[in-house]
Amino acid sequence: QVQLVESGAGLVQAGGSLRLSCAASGSIFSINAMNWYRQAPGKQRELVARIGSGGSTTYADSVQGRFTISRDNAKNTVYLHMRSLKPEDTAVYYCNADVLGFGSTRYVGYWGQGTQVTVSS
Repeated sequence: QVQLVESGAGLVQAGGSLRLSCAASGSIFSINAMNWYRQAPGKQRELVARIGSGGSTTYADSVQGRFTISRDNAKNTVYLHMRSLKPEDTAVYYCNADVLGFGSTRYVGYWGQGTQVTVSS
């Protein structure tokens, strides 16, 4: 019984900043990697950023240098700090986490509900 709840949706002008949050709750023993994906209309869902359990990070080329992924393990929360936003960043953003629940022997992927980010030009 695990769920990921996202927050931080918003409308921002090009060049602005926004922070998304994704909090996992439920019978969680541990969380391995946490990720942010996004999907724009007519496009495939793409990986935006990933952060490992040890803090290592990976970014899509399109957001490298502008976005920062971070996590607070005490809160089971992952953040996506977005700056210098561009209209092409407009999409529904989804968080994803590999979670080991109590009583489980394997990690299972869970998804947030999605949050709309709109960047106006």
